[in-house]
Amino acid sequence: MRIIVPFPPGGAVDSLGRILADRLTPVLEQNVIVENRVGAGGVVGADTVAKSAPDGGTLGIVGAASILAAPLLQPAMPFDAMRDLMPVTQITDAAVLCVVNADTARRENWRNLADMLATARARPGAIRMGTTGVATVSHLALSAIASGAGVEFLHVPYRGGAEAVQAVLAGEVDGVCDLPPTLSPQVTAGRLVALTVSSRARLQFLPDVPSLGEVPALAGFDIRSWNMLMLAAGTPEAERARLFAALTRIGRDEGFRAALRPLSYDAVVSDSPEAARQFITEEAPRWRELVRLSGARVH
Repeated sequence: MRIIVPFPPGGAVDSLGRILADRLTPVLEQNVIVENRVGAGGVVGADTVAKSAPDGGTLGIVGAASILAAPLLQPAMPFDAMRDLMPVTQITDAAVLCVVNADTARRENWRNLADMLATARARPGAIRMGTTGVATVSHLALSAIASGAGVEFLHVPYRGGAEAVQAVLAGEVDGVCDLPPTLSPQVTAGRLVALTVSSRARLQFLPDVPSLGEVPALAGFDIRSWNMLMLAAGTPEAERARLFAALTRIGRDEGFRAALRPLSYDAVVSDSPEAARQFITEEAPRWRELVRLSGARVH
């Protein structure tokens, strides 16, 4: 069995995939491997799952942005999420962290997000901000900040979090938005400065980092990204039920939850596969509104 990870090795989603593979192998009593299928902000990975044999042999980690935001932002999608993918369960929930290069922060005298936004207003398009790819949650978070604050950044998309972090450390870009685990070690080391998290309230594990809810122009934003485990449509119901039972057992295990904490993920398990599908349906309007508020171009 393979788990499709839609981002390169070294990032939070890749780590999640490997944690799941390690725990699924003994529970399912079969070998589970990770396969990275990278591109288009997670769409390539989701498409790989959608086009796989519907036999339960391919399980994909599918992010909210790749199935709810990407169809609004990309001119042509290679699959229809609700038709071609079969949800098993939600597995994680997380917020986005936005940081800047520490040397840049000192040079520009950026002590907080407001300082950076003031520079962005004075020099439209001059601040280079990296994300993990077009139509990813990090892209939407950055676009939402720009739109809500009435500023313009130069968006530089990368192929996943590991590549984006290397870029900001090297000074190729001034800042990056991504999931906290990719960035937090460099913040702790003093190489990056954390400006904000994309949620309405501060995160428990980053209590000193202000939230978007603390910025008047951005108080309406609450940008959190979830990951869903999905199969190809047409997979036998018995196989989906078998995987749901295994993933429920893993997702509710304290050892698994503890393993996710360094990744800044909250472990979440759906009540049933049907509940997982209903959750996606209910999330669609929220993501459409997020795309609208972000100012990102909708095709």
